[in-house]
Amino acid sequence: MPNKPEFRCAIIGCGLIGRKRAVALKSVASLVYACDLDPGRAADLAKTTPGCQPLTDYKVALADPKVDAVIVSTLNASLAPIALDAVRSGKHVLVEKPGAIASAQLEEIAAVAKKTGVLVRLGYNHRYHPSLQKAYQLFESGVLGPVMFLRARYGHGGRKGYDREWRADAKLSGGGELIDQGVHVIDLAGWFLGAFKTIEGHASTYFWDMKVDDNAFLSLRTKAGQTAWLHVSCTEWKNLFSLEIYGRDAKLAIDGLGGSYGVERLAYYKMLPQMGPPETTIWEYPGNDHSWQIESEAFIADVQTGREPNPGLREGIATLKIVEEIYRLSGFSG
Repeated sequence: MPNKPEFRCAIIGCGLIGRKRAVALKSVASLVYACDLDPGRAADLAKTTPGCQPLTDYKVALADPKVDAVIVSTLNASLAPIALDAVRSGKHVLVEKPGAIASAQLEEIAAVAKKTGVLVRLGYNHRYHPSLQKAYQLFESGVLGPVMFLRARYGHGGRKGYDREWRADAKLSGGGELIDQGVHVIDLAGWFLGAFKTIEGHASTYFWDMKVDDNAFLSLRTKAGQTAWLHVSCTEWKNLFSLEIYGRDAKLAIDGLGGSYGVERLAYYKMLPQMGPPETTIWEYPGNDHSWQIESEAFIADVQTGREPNPGLREGIATLKIVEEIYRLSGFSG
């Protein structure tokens, strides 16, 4: 069989996430450009991949007809403007969460992408953690029975000077903890439960000296009344990830994401006819985090098959509309 044509990418934004993306691409695509306003960061990332050219002007990469797609991994405020330039240039895009600092920006990208015929995936890599993939497989199989509600907690403890970093500046970040980690659990909740009709909750600043939120509490309900009850925090002190999905017949519980969040673990609790203590099955995933690579493979498959990305712009817009409503209810301008 003939070899598949080479898939060529450019990374725009060569910080921590850009470097993770470069590693994830190694076995599935060619990285031909590393773009960053800091020439040193661009050069450092380019050195990791033979044939990769460092750039400070990402538009050079967009003008190259050999580039199939770009990965945008900049600060939040730059994500949408760069992604918009990319879709106007006819490039497929993987843009890191949250994709924009306002849902209207993603709506504009969607309108242009429809005209140029390119695909845009939102970088919500948590969907590709093994515990979440297994949980979704079980969920889809119907073993939970009718799903009643979902509960999630996600948080970290920040670090010294956290409230002076870019994430504390709404002009750069779009908000605080809700738009930072909160969008991950909103996305996961929507993945399992579907669209939310009712949005309630609030965001607050309890500890950090900043004008954006450090905690947010959400109650989201579908048209059928299924509830997602979410809490995100950067005053957690001990890093935490917990997601529980409750059905009438069974429950799924995911804890940990590896690293400082603890070993990734999925528990399946099956209700017995006599009720009482459930039948329990546990899977643990102590290995390295391959979610970035699997997500990259999914993105390339989107492009090569013409498959609509999920999560894509539709899901990204829905998530940001929830963030915007919580900020509106809480008096944050975002």
